[in-house]
Amino acid sequence: MQQSYAAGRAELRDARRKSRGLFLFVGVFSVFVNALMLTGPIFMLQVYDRVLGSRSEATLVALMGLVAFLYLMMGFLDFVRGRVLARAGARFQSELDQRVFSAAIEEAATRDKGAMAAGPRDLETVQKFIASPVLGALFDLPFTPVFIAGIFIFHPLLGWLAVAGGLILILISGLNQLLTRGPVLSAGQASAVADRMSDRLRNEADVIQSLGMRGAAFDRWANIRRRALGLQVRSSDVSGRFSVSTKTFRLFLQSAMLGLGAYLVLQNELTAGAMIAGSILLGRALAPIEMAVGQWSLVQGAMKSRQRLAQLLSEVPKARELTSLPRPRAILDVNQVTVLPPGQKQATLRLCTFRLEPGEAVGVIGQSGAGKSTLARAITGVWRPAGGKIRLDGATLDQYDPDVLGHLIGYLPQQVNLFDGTIAENIARLDPKAKDEDIVTAAKKAAAHDMILQLPDGYNTQVSAMSNRLSGGQTQRIGLARALFGDPVILVLDEPNSNLDNDGSEALNAAIREMKEDGKSILIMAHRPAAIQECDKLLVLESGSVRAFGPRDEVLRKLVKNANEIQTARGQGGVA
Repeated sequence: MQQSYAAGRAELRDARRKSRGLFLFVGVFSVFVNALMLTGPIFMLQVYDRVLGSRSEATLVALMGLVAFLYLMMGFLDFVRGRVLARAGARFQSELDQRVFSAAIEEAATRDKGAMAAGPRDLETVQKFIASPVLGALFDLPFTPVFIAGIFIFHPLLGWLAVAGGLILILISGLNQLLTRGPVLSAGQASAVADRMSDRLRNEADVIQSLGMRGAAFDRWANIRRRALGLQVRSSDVSGRFSVSTKTFRLFLQSAMLGLGAYLVLQNELTAGAMIAGSILLGRALAPIEMAVGQWSLVQGAMKSRQRLAQLLSEVPKARELTSLPRPRAILDVNQVTVLPPGQKQATLRLCTFRLEPGEAVGVIGQSGAGKSTLARAITGVWRPAGGKIRLDGATLDQYDPDVLGHLIGYLPQQVNLFDGTIAENIARLDPKAKDEDIVTAAKKAAAHDMILQLPDGYNTQVSAMSNRLSGGQTQRIGLARALFGDPVILVLDEPNSNLDNDGSEALNAAIREMKEDGKSILIMAHRPAAIQECDKLLVLESGSVRAFGPRDEVLRKLVKNANEIQTARGQGGVA
């Protein structure tokens, strides 16, 4: 398992190395910040051992002026260090944003629907860790032995007390990591499940309201939410126990240091200034450890997110450089294609073979579950075949960049979802450089132009995936316009008239005729006969296999003949 993450870890390491100069800068500043941390102990040492002894006001004023300047410099350097870490985190995220987004899109489309949210969110978690004070504390941690060595200079007993206290805090930190890992992970997973369910319920608000499901939906969501809250409370209790233990023990340790120092002063083995300075040095030596323990949930979250990012980037390799191919002809060859849906072991499409020529429309018919939508996803490159080849004008689909392929093969899915934005932006596939005339042309081809103009703001009407107030037919027409945008050479329509009225179906057939006249090809997955009126050939799927392929009328006659023969055989069997 660890080996499988090697490629992803290498990508994360390379992105981090691009900020090496910033981290080096932070390390240098940390040296000066921690050196200036000695200002307090040295000042107390001078006040108790020199100023009070000599009763010199001039010395006190000079020391105060110097201390004020040194503290000002320390604060400035610490502030700059924080700003540099924030920029290092931002650079790390910007270096990986496109890579992680693309990998998460592919992962969500081909394997796991939850990956889309996880990838960018995990990257943001790591970025927040890099920019957080916790990472600054880790830069301070190597100076802890230096401060403890300073305590040894004052007196060995004080030094050994500091070492013992530090070891106990490290032990608490180790137990914190060991005992909170499970609760923190469980709480995060349960919270994610509750959030996903909440999103789904909001998407189906109309159905829930109309069917009187509000109470039942709340009960189901509340059960999941209560479990998540319980796990969060448990995780908080465990983490808080260690955080409070660390803080309490550190305060006790400082008091113990003062007590031991006072005893040594009474024994004339230590000065009062050294006693106070030793206590301050101890607090500074243990501060990074206390910070790490107190913010351990952030550290754990970043570690887990980094692991998931490494897994994601390893499972979805970086796209290789592809040679730009000329615009293909509308020739689609599907040869012995077998497709296994993501997460399943049984193929829903087996050994499928057919050819689509320019100016040709092929209808794919079959019962529900026959493999029609699976074929559509395979042709559009969403699902990769487990066997066989799909070629577009001789080139396999993986020879095209996914974004290029998406413009060559227009796709209308069975369920059309619109993105947050205007109707024009949805038709343009969110392309900010899209030309208005191309958007209007696509809408006219889909017979959606007049319908869009009748909306309150026309093409600028805002729609949302969460609260889309358009009808199913309107949404499907906009989805068809989106599929036609960019002048694709092949159009794949999955149940394109499922929500269309008679006018919409006529407009769809007119769009199909226009594409055929332009030498384009169309593949139509259909249940309703109206959808195959313009088809030249039919592909019949049954249980994932090709039952028949050929000219439309010939295939229909054969199906009717077979149906009649089967019906006759059943009737004869019944008489017998």
